[in-house]
Amino acid sequence: MKILAINFKYLGDVAIMTPSLRAIKEFYPDCELHVLVSEEAVPLLKQNPHIERVWGFPRRRKEIKWGTLKDIIHDLRAQRFDRSVDFIGNDRGAILSRIIGAKVRLGPLVPKGFLGRKWCYTECIEQADDTRHEIIRTWNVLTAWEIPFFPQTPRVEIFPDPEYEEAASQLLPKRGIVCHLSTSQPKKEWPIQYWVEFFEKCSQLDLPIYFTSGYSPREQMLLSELKQHIPSATYLPRFDSLDLFIATLAKAYCLISPDTAPLHMAAGLGIPTIGLFGPTASSRWAPLGRLHQALQGGLCPCSGHLHVCQHSNRCIDQIKPEQVWKALQTLLKVHPVFIP
Repeated sequence: MKILAINFKYLGDVAIMTPSLRAIKEFYPDCELHVLVSEEAVPLLKQNPHIERVWGFPRRRKEIKWGTLKDIIHDLRAQRFDRSVDFIGNDRGAILSRIIGAKVRLGPLVPKGFLGRKWCYTECIEQADDTRHEIIRTWNVLTAWEIPFFPQTPRVEIFPDPEYEEAASQLLPKRGIVCHLSTSQPKKEWPIQYWVEFFEKCSQLDLPIYFTSGYSPREQMLLSELKQHIPSATYLPRFDSLDLFIATLAKAYCLISPDTAPLHMAAGLGIPTIGLFGPTASSRWAPLGRLHQALQGGLCPCSGHLHVCQHSNRCIDQIKPEQVWKALQTLLKVHPVFIP
């Protein structure tokens, strides 16, 4: 049996899907599992042992070349999938589910979208309520196929590409703390001054601190701003390759980050995390497991603001450096540092 899993959303959502992919493979051990995601998300899955093939699809319209698009769809249809499952249920996933044409097409009923989207599927299921963790909400789609829930704490799984091992070792020659500054939404980012104060507290540790940020010019500017305050700190370069970023992150002792994809990547690599949550709920998005801690900011209606919080007292700002320092101290007690 051939099964196609579809997920057209952000990198973090693709990472969060991996426990469900494992559940499919464990329930149908002889199935041939393929996954269709945006091109930029392919490195998250291409080393996953539960997947036979990962298909990359252009996410941004300006990147789409119609000849290439036609070829990808033709090749997907030629696979003659027995089943497909669209975990997200957005317009693109629904339309491609229908075009690819698996015999059984499963997808969630979600609000908005084009009229008649549900007719793209042969089976539909209501979304789990948004009080559940996103890993659970993703897996909930599979209940339509009676795939059982995970027998233990579900864990995101990311596997680094061995080809990037040497380059990653040069960037992180010693195991240390990686601090990721940015997200795609400024309202979720911890203030630069707080990073400065946290770095000063870490001076008493015999443990390297590495700062990194996202790819965009705005995100890289955060590193430049921090460098003005702490010129002596170690700053990782802009990563042009997600493969290299994953391989580098795999060498860290822990990751401290706001709610963004690297938080889920680190968890998937088995790296402890300290997550900083402001407008998003840690109860839904924080990595699961005893080596992961989540700090939640105060009440603030900024989740209704598109990218930038308009309030003078931002919720993310209510997480103080002292709290992050205490969380790190707790982690050091339960997960002693080994520096090769």
